Amino acid sequence: MSCSFKDNRSAQPHIDILLSCMHQSDMSIVSKSHILGDAVVINQCNEKNYKECATPHGIAKMYSVTDRGLTVSRNMAIEKSNADICLIADDDEVFEPDYLRKICSAYTNIKDADVIVFKMKNRQPSFPDRVIRLKFPKTLKVSSWQISFRRKSLVGNDIKFDTLLGAGTGNGAEEELKLLTDCEKKGLKIYYVPSVIASVAQESSTWFSGFSKKFFIDRGNTTRYILGLPLASVYAVYYVLKKRNMYKNDISTLEAFTSVFKGIFENRITKLSKQ
Repeated sequence: MSCSFKDNRSAQPHIDILLSCMHQSDMSIVSKSHILGDAVVINQCNEKNYKECATPHGIAKMYSVTDRGLTVSRNMAIEKSNADICLIADDDEVFEPDYLRKICSAYTNIKDADVIVFKMKNRQPSFPDRVIRLKFPKTLKVSSWQISFRRKSLVGNDIKFDTLLGAGTGNGAEEELKLLTDCEKKGLKIYYVPSVIASVAQESSTWFSGFSKKFFIDRGNTTRYILGLPLASVYAVYYVLKKRNMYKNDISTLEAFTSVFKGIFENRITKLSKQ
């Protein structure tokens, strides 16, 4: 089925790009990201205001806020959106010219999809080059900027990004795994579609500063919080062994094991969630 956003907009699903950024003085990030349709931009800065600008096929709305935290900003974007379909975006993401058509086509063809994970142009694919259903543990391989969803599926099931996780919390990342795990628990259907919709630079990270003891402690804490003790323990062993070539110049395998299990048994985030 073809999707025409230019000539028959009302017949197509309303798609919002949900973009989180910081300290933007204007709306140039919209054109820099090659956003062609509608967007909700949450700009975390030191003032509160609202701006909007026209795009070729829609309107980009920027809400400047003084709140902090990546997951906080993403939840704000979901709340501000009134779209049928939302796509999570980072501030270093650049969209393909036909991203709207590809997103529309995916949801048209997979009618029972609540969440669709897309492919990134400059990233090594984690999945086969075909449409597949994603369930744990495959969801461990998903990055947040690949995730799109039917807004009513998340809002109707009271699913949002966990504000105890992600950049700005000091607890490490894995917020996308928590979101997808919550979706699975509520019976939502998650698919991977190998359509390239964007490229993402990810040249620097606001939370990752190397494979230190703290990194592994945080990893243990986040996976214990999301997966529970048995699964987190199994995953810890897999992760430490699988990623050994990546961290071996920073920390020994023994230190990695010790640190990740320290985080698992510390269980700090789970305790915070109960306060």
